[in-house]
Amino acid sequence: MDEEGERRVSVIPILILIMLVYYGVAPFWLVASIGIWYYSLNYLEESGHLDSWNFDRVLGIILMARTNRGKSLLEYVSRNRKFWRGFGELSIWICFLLMAGVVYLISSSLISSIRNPPQEVLPATDILLIPGVTSFVPFWWPVLALVVALLIHEYSHGIQARAHGMEVRNFGLLLMGPLPVGAFAEPEHLDMSIAPRRERIRLYAAGPSINIVATFISLVLLGVVSSGFVAVNPGVHALAIIEDGGADEAGIMPYDIITEINGVEVHDYDSFSEQMSSLSAGDEASFTIIPYSEENGAPSEKMVILGDRYQYYLDLCEGEEACLEETETTLNSLGIEQGDAFLGVSNIRSGTVQTDRFSYIVDGRFSLGDTVVLTAVSPLIMLGTPMQHDGQTMDLHERSMVMAGDGALASTLGTEGMLDLFDCIFWMAWINFLLGFANLIPIIPFDGGHIVKDTSHSLLSRVLRGENPMKVEMLANKFSYYTTIVVLSIVVIPLIIPLFY
Repeated sequence: MDEEGERRVSVIPILILIMLVYYGVAPFWLVASIGIWYYSLNYLEESGHLDSWNFDRVLGIILMARTNRGKSLLEYVSRNRKFWRGFGELSIWICFLLMAGVVYLISSSLISSIRNPPQEVLPATDILLIPGVTSFVPFWWPVLALVVALLIHEYSHGIQARAHGMEVRNFGLLLMGPLPVGAFAEPEHLDMSIAPRRERIRLYAAGPSINIVATFISLVLLGVVSSGFVAVNPGVHALAIIEDGGADEAGIMPYDIITEINGVEVHDYDSFSEQMSSLSAGDEASFTIIPYSEENGAPSEKMVILGDRYQYYLDLCEGEEACLEETETTLNSLGIEQGDAFLGVSNIRSGTVQTDRFSYIVDGRFSLGDTVVLTAVSPLIMLGTPMQHDGQTMDLHERSMVMAGDGALASTLGTEGMLDLFDCIFWMAWINFLLGFANLIPIIPFDGGHIVKDTSHSLLSRVLRGENPMKVEMLANKFSYYTTIVVLSIVVIPLIIPLFY
């Protein structure tokens, strides 16, 4: 290519970056940073520095930094080959189970987007889930968690490679500026190409599986840490006050802590429900509260005329017959009767509600079966937590309601140390689950895509036994290609639907 052609090619990235800013896809500072990073890599590549450092540039803006460090540790860790091959086999089944869940969730997202199209386009910064850039992902703890998650992911690939006799040339990180966006273990290409497909599937499955294992280890640790918190002021609070209800007329506000009802102490939701069940609609009751809005607020007494819980829900139907019938059926099934006392608040919670959602894992609150089921679905539930609380691991109002208890760990770290440890482990669980789950999207070059490709080849080899191996290879490649296109469409369509509204 002549000099003019080279200059013309180098202008294309600039035009792309300008278009990203012009159409508001990404903020100027982010685009400018990417531009500076791109041309810095371009200079280092042309000057030969990347080659001398054994680094590569991929996709224009990704730096592939290689290292031989860690290989001796890899040899030591992977020496029990029987164990790691067994883990690899288990990983295959874990990945197939979770991959079915991945496909179900993204398909459900597509159907939901078509039925109820979102009105706003997600910013590029939120789609990329970059720590410190995505609105609901802060920087320090998520970056630390991302580095750990990437390292164990790729090291697990390396362990499987050695457990099956494949050489690992080196390890490395994929960097975009200071942020790690990936990692890799680089087996010898020839060893990978001649390895039996079952062994390759084990290798691909090991990465996502170790992230899932790390997720649940983190959840257990999070349960241990959470059990070390107690409420600053034992009692309950409401997230919202119903207009013109008894609480509203008495002056009770959201997050005010109810500590007593008619002089009887209220420690948690169960004791609150017990006291309310002893009262009836129309009763006047004394509620002792600690105002949340006042720093070091002194307890005060509020006299509340209680409403009728049954009638409140019927009034929401505004006389609509079908709604009334359905509501009455629901209330009767829940055991709510006419005359039941109603404070006029919604979402009553205890002071330790934010830590109770994890402490159940270790405190024996539920049966073993219930604990296992709840723990299994916890990663999916906790994914939405940072989005709901602007990047925080819990509601900030309720965060201020907990403090370190009397345990050894809590006494050593104190409240701030315990909260920092909670945040650290939370993000370890969150990032590991997201990385493992996302890697199982059946799209090349994700691990899920490679698993689908090699699995389809193995199945076709059995079905088409005796056929030309080249034909089987071609069919497997076609299946993998079309699977990638279909799944990629399912992922992308919900993101672009808002552009047409």
